[in-house]
Amino acid sequence: MGKDHYLQFKILLISAVVGIISLGCEKETGEPNGGLFLPEGFRATVMVDSIEERVRHLAVGPEGQVYAKLRNSNENSAIAVLQDADNDGRAETVHKFGGYRKKQKWSYATAMHVYNGYLYFSSELVVYRYKLEPGTLVPQGEVEVVLTDDHEHGKHEHIGKPLAFDDQGNMYVPFGAPSNACQSPKRTPGAPGQDPCPDLEKHGGIWRFDANKLNQTQEDGYKYATGIRSVVAMDWNPDDGNLYIVVHGRDDLLRLFPSIYSGWQSALLPSEEFIRVDEGADFGWPYCYFDQLQEKKVLAPEYGGDGKIVGRCDQCEDPIMGFPGHWAPNDLVFYQGDHFPERYKNGAFIAFHGSTNRAPYPQSGYFVGFVPFKDGQPTGEWEVFADGFARVDPIVSVRDAEFRPMGIAFGSDGSMYLSDSVKGKIWKIVFEGDKATFGESELAAMEARKELSHIRTPDEIEDDLTRGQIISGGAQTYYTYCSACHQKDGEGATGRFPPLANTDWVTGDKERLIGVTLNGMDGSIEIKGTVYNGVMPQHSFLSDADIAEVLTYIRSNFGNNASAVTEEEVRDVRSKTEAEEEPHDDTNHTH
Repeated sequence: MGKDHYLQFKILLISAVVGIISLGCEKETGEPNGGLFLPEGFRATVMVDSIEERVRHLAVGPEGQVYAKLRNSNENSAIAVLQDADNDGRAETVHKFGGYRKKQKWSYATAMHVYNGYLYFSSELVVYRYKLEPGTLVPQGEVEVVLTDDHEHGKHEHIGKPLAFDDQGNMYVPFGAPSNACQSPKRTPGAPGQDPCPDLEKHGGIWRFDANKLNQTQEDGYKYATGIRSVVAMDWNPDDGNLYIVVHGRDDLLRLFPSIYSGWQSALLPSEEFIRVDEGADFGWPYCYFDQLQEKKVLAPEYGGDGKIVGRCDQCEDPIMGFPGHWAPNDLVFYQGDHFPERYKNGAFIAFHGSTNRAPYPQSGYFVGFVPFKDGQPTGEWEVFADGFARVDPIVSVRDAEFRPMGIAFGSDGSMYLSDSVKGKIWKIVFEGDKATFGESELAAMEARKELSHIRTPDEIEDDLTRGQIISGGAQTYYTYCSACHQKDGEGATGRFPPLANTDWVTGDKERLIGVTLNGMDGSIEIKGTVYNGVMPQHSFLSDADIAEVLTYIRSNFGNNASAVTEEEVRDVRSKTEAEEEPHDDTNHTH
């Protein structure tokens, strides 16, 4: 038996053993641990199977009620509150209530916290709170506005508002970078990065605010740290009194710099940086990124880097740990309880929502990890704590994943709650084993899962999903410039990148489609009831022939059957666009 086949057999055998051990834990559904794989001694039940608006982050109230921030929210359904009155792990009550002062739809809310008697939550641009009253599930008072992001946003990326609170009455909020790497124009091959980057004045960092003051804007805050691209996962660690974040690293290395980076490097790099945020620190965005393979910060290609040059990056702070690229860490919680085995005390649980842009390699992440900590430093490598969300391996396109982990919360009774953003599923996890004897043998099955394709480092040749295929013309352009967002199957990524399959945006007005490709697009759009907030970069750098070929490709694939796009049609739209952009001479002339 070859090494690879033996390893696969070992994983299947261990997984089967875990399943046998867990049988009977979930008698009502017939699915052990609600479909999750956990270390031996842990048990999961499904608190709620699905919530229509789907779920992002979670918080547990003082009386054990679970508050869930809904993904597709409006003024009538911003939050769901769940109650498990008989403590069997399943919610008997699920009630939705409002939260926004004006009618608006959001799909990227990134906060849910209980702090100082209030329930704090966010939309993309506003931090709100409700006063919690004892004995009530739904807050009775009016919603209050704590902070408003009042910037002109335009094609602004990374506008989520996750939150963290210290023990001194302060609230920490990131103002994400409004671009990938401070290029102008953005995400365009050959465009250099702006130096110095003007975005760093008001973005690309963490600001500190008074947690108890209402109606604040960024001007009321204090810039706590800078050089940080995009944050969704953050928490205050009371054990060492420091703020921690896990950063979403930049992307588009292959698309923007194919002469420097291979598809394999672009799939793995750069790192998702796990950072201890010291006041006044600079972590290097947009000039630098962390390469976890080389274990060092290197100069970004927009600033003359080649993937190896360090340059001025030796002046920037390093992370405490670097995770593989594009895993999308979307929640971070330090465990302070006593109900789990001692090894988890003060350690960090991280929900990796999973990649969208690893093509041509399998998507990666989609699990909840754990990092053991002591005195502000990891004491070991990251571990797999909960897996099985995706239900498939390999994950070719993001929509292949049945569930994606998003939020983490703990109750005072020691229960852990995990949320899913695809269907709005919520699991409750408890420990029922022997804390005194819990050790490496109980973790063995989870360690073996690191060898599955959605977690391991892919083999550069064997794991290439396009290996042996002949790709040219419009298909080649699609795989190079489009598939990272819209996916190999054209189905996109929920909430971020819209599908290309079976939509009038693709099969309808050709002039509109060509215009979007040439000029890009920003702002929310709704397709079949789903809101998408990703930024479509302009592709005017492509030739008329390239654009005609790739648009013909997408109009005749993914179940589409629309007419071809010609070079002449692209040329006409490009000419109109350039004419509209030409400056007008308004000078008064004297004859």
